[in-house]
Amino acid sequence: MADNHAVKNVLELKNIEKEYFGNKVLKGINLTVKAGEIHALVGENGAGKSTLMNIIFGMPVIQNTGGYAGEILLDGKKVDIKSPNDAIDFGIGMVHQEFMLLPGFTITENIKLNREILKDNPISKIFGPSLKSLDIETMRKDSQKALKELGMTVDDWLPIAGLPVGYMQFVEIAREIDKQNMKLLVFDEPTAVLAESEADKLLEAMRKLAAKGISILFITHRLDEVIAVADSITVLRDGEQVGAMTKEDVSVEKIAQLMVGRKVDRIEKVTKSDAKDDKDIVMSVRNLTVHMPGEKVKNLNLDIKRGEILGIGGLAGQGKIGIANGIMGLHRATGEVLKNNQPIELNNPRKSIENKLAFVSEDRRGIGLLLDTSIELNIAITSMQIQDGFLKPLLGIKALKMMDDKKIREHANKFIKDLDIRCTGPTQYTRRLSGGNQQKVCIARALTLDPDILFVSEPTRGIDIGAKKLVLDLLVKLNVEHGMTIVMTSSELGELRSICDRIALIYEGELQGILGPQDSDVDFGLMMAGEFKAHSKEVV
Repeated sequence: MADNHAVKNVLELKNIEKEYFGNKVLKGINLTVKAGEIHALVGENGAGKSTLMNIIFGMPVIQNTGGYAGEILLDGKKVDIKSPNDAIDFGIGMVHQEFMLLPGFTITENIKLNREILKDNPISKIFGPSLKSLDIETMRKDSQKALKELGMTVDDWLPIAGLPVGYMQFVEIAREIDKQNMKLLVFDEPTAVLAESEADKLLEAMRKLAAKGISILFITHRLDEVIAVADSITVLRDGEQVGAMTKEDVSVEKIAQLMVGRKVDRIEKVTKSDAKDDKDIVMSVRNLTVHMPGEKVKNLNLDIKRGEILGIGGLAGQGKIGIANGIMGLHRATGEVLKNNQPIELNNPRKSIENKLAFVSEDRRGIGLLLDTSIELNIAITSMQIQDGFLKPLLGIKALKMMDDKKIREHANKFIKDLDIRCTGPTQYTRRLSGGNQQKVCIARALTLDPDILFVSEPTRGIDIGAKKLVLDLLVKLNVEHGMTIVMTSSELGELRSICDRIALIYEGELQGILGPQDSDVDFGLMMAGEFKAHSKEVV
């Protein structure tokens, strides 16, 4: 941190609170960023980091959902940031995790977009300033200066399309620091898409910017980067500020524990047998690679025990979602999956279902449900297509079949009762159900396939607290009373720890390790941040 700016507070957040439709996602956050300081903001998925950044940058989602409570001070003065344009005018820049670049434009054109420099020409002198020309030479000089500050020597007139990912990230940053009044720069997971060498270069660029007096708010899940560059660290958990440290008193273990530490309420299970014996492996996954955009899996090896609830956890975009999608054939996969020592054909959803696997997708509204179709048909449809279920001969001819409406209705009514699906009846369209009841319909359809192994991905995403408890209780009931093996993928570590027998943690598409639900918060935090193996070596 630049010493000559040490006492000046550039940004102060006072008691910031935010609700989304009655759900409080930020609970009285207080945070101060000094001039020339790199301030790291860390926390699990859903901790509130992105919401806080959206408030600081005036993103429309905040204003469109009722605004926020609390105060924002810049240079000691209270400000009201209602839009990104307001934020830019106040000297706040943001480097988003998803690139905001125009591929067909050059580097300079992207850096100068909406801040183009104009110059007079013979026509504009006669007909007015609206006909001025772009001052390409001056724009290129400015761009080259910004790129040089970041240690970049790339030709500024190259088009964005075709550039390496790392270069694109630096162009994003160059665009922000080219702005004249830049005081605070927000980095949202800037190294998530970078190779290690590029990430090191970016961290060095951040140090240079801080030395010039620009304040940096740095969101990252890579704890080694926090230790390397941060002057101050704030830890969020479940919308609350649970830790504030300086670089002098921080450690990876301390951050990891604060990130995930919470009381875990276990849903106690009384199993009927010792089916979870280490030797009783129902499924073996070997060298599984899944090409799912944003959730790639790399050479995964994992054994699933018969009769267990296995959790798969990790931060967003690290590959946990890709595992079930790859095994079920929804995204291209290579490797080997064995069920009871028999191989299952990959990239073929029908074969997966025929092998008595079922899947409840994380995207229930996108691919999980036929929204403008009845509850009863949603429950029966996959069984009809794959297993010839709920069909009867037409006019007594076995080769010709038609839907057995009576059987479909009876089956739906049974699940509506057993799963307590709150609806007007089996003919109601699923679009009109609440999120929790939509999820129960997805589970009912999966159970209709009578699977040996049930994969459920983000089963409680987007549903209220009461519905979450009902869904988790249902999974435990299926596991205990019906002996069903369940593989549950979730961003909610607390939920995994509440019902799972074992939890596999994924980082950058690779298995970091498997923990028991009662293992230490530190170990969970280190594995989720990809630091566990390196730290274990240090300890040894």
